[in-house]
Amino acid sequence: TEEEPNMTILPELEAQILRYYHVEKWRTGTIAAQLGVHHGTVTRILAQAGLPKIGAPRRASAIDPYLPFIRETLEKFPTLTASRLYAMVKSRGYSGSPDHFRHLIAVHRPRPKAEAYLRLRTLPGEQAQVDWGHFGHLEIGRAQRALMGFVMVLSWSRMIYLRFFLGAHMENFLRGHVGAFAAWGGVPRTLLYDNLKSAVLERQGQAIRFNPVLLSFAGHHRYEPRPVAVARGNEKGRVERAIRYIRDNFFAGRTFTGLDDLNAQAEAWMTGPAADRRCPEDTTLSVREAFALETKHLLTLPENPYPTDEQVAVKINKTPYARFDLNDYSVPHDYVQRTLTVVSSLQEVRILNGQEVLATHPRSFDKGLQIEIPAHIEALLEHKHQASQHRGTDRLTQAVPQSRDLLIQAPDRGEPLGRITVALLHLLDRYGATELQAGIQEALQRGVPHPNAVRLALERRREARELPPPVEITLPRHVQDRDTPVQAHQLDGYDQITEASHDAD
Repeated sequence: TEEEPNMTILPELEAQILRYYHVEKWRTGTIAAQLGVHHGTVTRILAQAGLPKIGAPRRASAIDPYLPFIRETLEKFPTLTASRLYAMVKSRGYSGSPDHFRHLIAVHRPRPKAEAYLRLRTLPGEQAQVDWGHFGHLEIGRAQRALMGFVMVLSWSRMIYLRFFLGAHMENFLRGHVGAFAAWGGVPRTLLYDNLKSAVLERQGQAIRFNPVLLSFAGHHRYEPRPVAVARGNEKGRVERAIRYIRDNFFAGRTFTGLDDLNAQAEAWMTGPAADRRCPEDTTLSVREAFALETKHLLTLPENPYPTDEQVAVKINKTPYARFDLNDYSVPHDYVQRTLTVVSSLQEVRILNGQEVLATHPRSFDKGLQIEIPAHIEALLEHKHQASQHRGTDRLTQAVPQSRDLLIQAPDRGEPLGRITVALLHLLDRYGATELQAGIQEALQRGVPHPNAVRLALERRREARELPPPVEITLPRHVQDRDTPVQAHQLDGYDQITEASHDAD
């Protein structure tokens, strides 16, 4: 086994090691074996006495002639892969195996220098750090939603704000900020962000392109958004430690019935155990006590709240529903084939046409649901019924023009127009247009504009001619389609084809 780094050696043992090496001329391995110590211990004792490091002489290797070229190449391209470097060296005459070469290159590859970090200290109210934590998924009906924890921590007092959301999109990111500012009663002067898409859209060296929505939000609250430098974990260590603390001391083994229950438990934990822990900046204070001192250094909240509702344009197709976040929300049927605006909070979904609110629905985080307002469906059914009635009226008046007079006079007697139209269409199918025209004319002459009067007139005309009652035969649609008139094709074209064929022969 390897020697313990801080292993204590008795002075008597050190004296024995030096005497056997200098006087008796024993080798390092012999001394270690005879005294029952590790050979590394013997080497360390001899090195402390001012002797050079003792080891077996290095044997010549096939890679030795290529080491200057390898070191020069790695100095220019430190991340060049061993396989690519092996191909370069092999083309220059190296005969070793690729596995052994990869082992040797690992020894000669330059290592980055270890960097020392300063411990960053901040003033009260000066800075907070923000990040998301992923806590698995939440099943809501048929939907699987990502459970994301928004975490903001004050850098001086270490007060934590935690709230869970179903997804890490921009609107939830801003809602988390608003909740933290409201809970703390103020705004820190600087907010430190990791390189999230919600904060930084693009970064090239020191050139940073912030998310314009976040810049607008920061301007509204008068704080400075600042991204951490790349690969600088010490700059955002407070929020990362806070997320680990949340995982271990709050979320692990916790049961909850839903998102609202989880957030209620998180609020109780933030204002309870999390606030009672010791403050790292001043161990004589708790986080709660340090936060009480820090609140007076926070910026005041703006008077008007910043809007955090989701807002998207939605095209309404043939059915009167707006598709939003995996569900369909009903709209009045008059707005099909139009583009409307959906504005949604965590509680409700509003559908707007310009500034006019067409519908307000409770928001659902399920999947594939149709959330409807009954009045929308009833209006659509009524519209469909009226459309069907209009189609029947058009057919009737086209076949029997005098039926228009009967339809005008019948409602005056309190009869429903739709029922009269259906009855007359039934008589049209049984007796034909000519007979129905005569029956309507007789009913109007008698001053009885009603389908029953028309039916009695048709029966009298049939009995006067001693004809049998008409037989009603309802054929299936595919049989009725066989009686559709087909226009015969002109045969002149076939004659021309035949004549052209004879000429060719």
